[in-house]
Amino acid sequence: MPLTVTDLRKDYPTRGEPLRVLAGASLSLADGDALAITGPSGSGKSTLLHILGTLDRPTSGRVELDGQDPFTLDDAALAKFRNERIGFVFQDHHLLPQFNVLENVLVPTLVNPNRDAAALEAHARSLLERVGLAARLEHRPAELSGGERQRVALARALIQKPKLVLADEPTGNLDRHTAQTIGDLLLELHRQAGTILVAVTHSQDLAKSFPARAEMTDGRLERSA
Repeated sequence: MPLTVTDLRKDYPTRGEPLRVLAGASLSLADGDALAITGPSGSGKSTLLHILGTLDRPTSGRVELDGQDPFTLDDAALAKFRNERIGFVFQDHHLLPQFNVLENVLVPTLVNPNRDAAALEAHARSLLERVGLAARLEHRPAELSGGERQRVALARALIQKPKLVLADEPTGNLDRHTAQTIGDLLLELHRQAGTILVAVTHSQDLAKSFPARAEMTDGRLERSA
């Protein structure tokens, strides 16, 4: 499988016994798969997502993306792997306020000195057209609605043509109608790109729109039928 997670465990030190947040989480996903993960606050959903995104390291267990364990890489190689292979969509869009829409989408590409700037800009414009923002390229985040800002974040997550897209509460700050629109758009873009999509959400409406679902229980993932 392109994404394989095996017996993932994560402990955090405390004054007493370590706090175990993940207790053997495992999953396997193929290209084009989309999985929604639900569960109560504090159950380890975001911790799992951060490890899948290489933003945190597991205490034990293994993550492989296309046969590569990113945690065997040095810091520079790991940062490159993350930038090129993984796209992120957060609850808070994390757009840079001083940049316009087009510039924000292009931010992940700036670390590559050998980038084809013209081709990347064309790709960014195409993505922004697909999310309905072709007329807003020069606007800054403060001039956009919450839903529009999250559309920019979706385009930014896909600019590097990642293998894996991770979404952490992508509709959490939106009203119900806008949340449904963003959720539908997230899945549509995922299908068009053929990515692997993993979303953590408290929204049952969003989770039900995914073809596969799992619940985080006692630090493990339980797949739904």
